[in-house]
Amino acid sequence: MADSKEQQRGTSELVTKEGKTHIANEVVAKIVALATKEIAGVHDMGSLGFGDALTGLAQRAAKTGQSTQGVQVEVGEREVAIDVKVVVEYGVSIPQVATAIRRNLASRINTMTGLTVKEVNIDVSGLYFAEEAKEKPVERPEPRVA
Repeated sequence: MADSKEQQRGTSELVTKEGKTHIANEVVAKIVALATKEIAGVHDMGSLGFGDALTGLAQRAAKTGQSTQGVQVEVGEREVAIDVKVVVEYGVSIPQVATAIRRNLASRINTMTGLTVKEVNIDVSGLYFAEEAKEKPVERPEPRVA
């Protein structure tokens, strides 16, 4: 894994005879979030806690790039360990979805960064019911002024 100086920088360093390539942890986290959402049965990413909720809120308010909510990565020189929280759709096989997530993450991370995925820990933090989303009317606040 990476030395403490590299972890403080928040980057991964790939070294070849042609030179060095630095990959920010945020880049790896975005790849993880997007690749996880590609899997059938994954409705959304979950929240890793209060700090992640604040980050997600700030990103939505600022309308910055893809959110990394529900994703935590530890990037070393050649390997990455991943923790993801997901909300799955009701009726899917959670073990099959988890297997598909792990395979897709290993493939995408290796193809895009050259890093090897050492482990993927998946926390299914919620269950999405499509019927509930259809039944709930959109509440509109009363206008404050006429």
